[in-house]
Amino acid sequence: MAQRRAAGTRSAFTNLRLLDRVAPNRPTWRRHLPAGLFLAMLALLVVGFARPSAEVRVPRERATVVVAVDVSTSMLATDVDPDRLTAAKQAAGRFVDGLPDEFNVGLVAFAGSAVVLVPPGTDRKALHEGIDRLAEGSTGVQGTAIGEAISTSLGAVKGLDSQAAKNPPPARIIVLSDGANTSGMDPMESAADAVSAKVPVHTISFGTPSGFVDRGGRPIQVPVDGVTLKAVAEETGGKFHEAGSSQELRAVYEDIGSSVGYRTERQDISARFIGLGLVFAMGAAAGSMRWFSRLP
Repeated sequence: MAQRRAAGTRSAFTNLRLLDRVAPNRPTWRRHLPAGLFLAMLALLVVGFARPSAEVRVPRERATVVVAVDVSTSMLATDVDPDRLTAAKQAAGRFVDGLPDEFNVGLVAFAGSAVVLVPPGTDRKALHEGIDRLAEGSTGVQGTAIGEAISTSLGAVKGLDSQAAKNPPPARIIVLSDGANTSGMDPMESAADAVSAKVPVHTISFGTPSGFVDRGGRPIQVPVDGVTLKAVAEETGGKFHEAGSSQELRAVYEDIGSSVGYRTERQDISARFIGLGLVFAMGAAAGSMRWFSRLP
């Protein structure tokens, strides 16, 4: 009987134009949206309460990075805009900003000798001030002492804190230069020390074969030479990079930054699914109340 009455009711509105006037706003996709969100919420909550896990990169405790920058005369070559040293400083600043705040980062300047401008620490303001102080000849000795740069950087790592002597921090050294070693200790001796300390040395050969510097109106050729840097990286388990422009140098730093000071561990990620499920639940409730004045 109920079905017959319903059929009769439907037949009373055979005039479609009259039906549109009586019920002009008929729900279409909106009537399905709250139910769809509700089902998605249930699925997300089921997955979340199953406590899924995934491999996540997390910063190592006491992770330390020392950046050693060549400030020899050849770094004034303008084959890289505006010049090699300025481009290196700009890239180093961006690299530092991209590292986690808890990373200890130090800065070493080297030419014919090497000096620690900023000891490893988490003070980013001091680090940026140190980068700003990088200038040609700031070490007071002419030349390119790659071995001294590595040795000085290792010393900075070992002096990180009171635990460093017996419990060395996980560390990386990054050496940026445009030439071969011309003074100081043998880079391969320093590389051997880095191997003993289990500190990989990543090296960046920065510049082009056509680089030159102007000395009293006389151009002096300073072509890039990465042979020594490559040997050091291979010996210590680091990576060797070549960069001939500011853009390439930024890409190199991004690549290095993605690998230094992290470890991979499995972590519970159920909170992600539960949180997203609650968002879907609120969406379903809001849509249902707005369009139908009831909860799904």
